[in-house]
Amino acid sequence: MPARLVNVESMSMQRVDPALPIPLEVANTQYPPDHKPIIGADESDGGDSGLCGTILTGLSWLLVVCTLPFSLFVCFKVVQEYERAVIFRLGRLVSGGAKGPGIFFILPCIDNYARVDLRTRTYDVPPQEVLTKDSVTVSVDAVVYYRVSNATISVANVANAHHSTRLLAQTTLRNVLGTRPLHEILSEREAISNTMQTNLDDATEAWGIKVERVEIKDVRLPIQLQRAMAAEAEAAREARAKVIAAEGEQKASRALREASEVIGDSPAALQLRYLQTLNTISAEKNSTIVFPLPIDMMTYFMKASQLRASTT
Repeated sequence: MPARLVNVESMSMQRVDPALPIPLEVANTQYPPDHKPIIGADESDGGDSGLCGTILTGLSWLLVVCTLPFSLFVCFKVVQEYERAVIFRLGRLVSGGAKGPGIFFILPCIDNYARVDLRTRTYDVPPQEVLTKDSVTVSVDAVVYYRVSNATISVANVANAHHSTRLLAQTTLRNVLGTRPLHEILSEREAISNTMQTNLDDATEAWGIKVERVEIKDVRLPIQLQRAMAAEAEAAREARAKVIAAEGEQKASRALREASEVIGDSPAALQLRYLQTLNTISAEKNSTIVFPLPIDMMTYFMKASQLRASTT
């Protein structure tokens, strides 16, 4: 009668007879929130050859014993502190999950293993041509920091976890930037990076990948758009400069009007202002010859002309 598989732990499986009831502790097993099942672990073994597997395992142990101590060089393997080994025996995952770091044992001919690096990797996302929400084409590139969080799932659930993560990073970058206008892309890079990290982390969790950080490196605009934005900024600065100059002229005219009112009330103030102007000219331009003309003489001629005009 065929046997079936029951997932007891996150990385181990136990064979039970289908005629026997499932133990209560197995049926009520509560998996942790971060538990991700292995694809195919809950499928039934329609053509399982348990006797053949037992015979092959016994022959492998016999081969190890007969070839001692030379077989030890083949059976014992070592993985580094930052590595894990996922072992397959007759095509099935060995219970206990990934092995390492340190020394682990494999049986010749029936065991093979995959070495998984757990260190953080960086991936430079190539420049992506993105059409923003306001119909502007920009070229954006980014960098993604990720690592393998579960060695067994990264080997059993996806053919190439690293390549899949890199392709997904490119599509996620285009999808996220396509929903935002240009001014948000230029001013809210941190928010966009956080959104990308969340989306990538949720999508790659089933592959045993943890996305630690996403950063947008550069946003390149078309040359025509750069010139248009520069012209717009220059025009805005010129407009502000003209407004400031007009306000200065207005304040200066008010000050001159107040000064003229003060000078009109006191005739001596005009004479003092005239002498101050002469002093300034003589200090700045020494080669200039100034012939002062008395103000009283000019006043006399002005009054005479006014009397002549009134009599005529």
